[in-house]
Amino acid sequence: MSKIKVLVVDDEVALTRMIKLTLERAGDFEVQTENLGGHALSTARAFRPDVIFLDIMMPDISGAEVAEQLDADPLLHETPYVFLTAMVTKAETASSDGEIGGRLFLAKPVKAQEMVAMIKRVLGRG
Repeated sequence: MSKIKVLVVDDEVALTRMIKLTLERAGDFEVQTENLGGHALSTARAFRPDVIFLDIMMPDISGAEVAEQLDADPLLHETPYVFLTAMVTKAETASSDGEIGGRLFLAKPVKAQEMVAMIKRVLGRG
């Protein structure tokens, strides 16, 4: 079975590095990271991920703007994405089953098992 391709877009280099190492150690994932929101679309087009984790607050372009670009892109508009944010609490995401305003969210700090569960959820594998 081929590995699930995951793109993590977040300006925090240490966080993206940790997520990449943790998910790849799990064995089922191929992870690419992007630390500049402005490069997220081109990175996603080249990598063609199965799922994207997208930070909301980035210095160059917001995650919401990146999401709009993904939604408008003919190659990527069906790729599921999940927002990562420190703007909501784990309790808030838990009480809403991870959805806020119809969008999927994970609250930072995020744990690997939360990401794996969300990947399975959005890909219909669990």
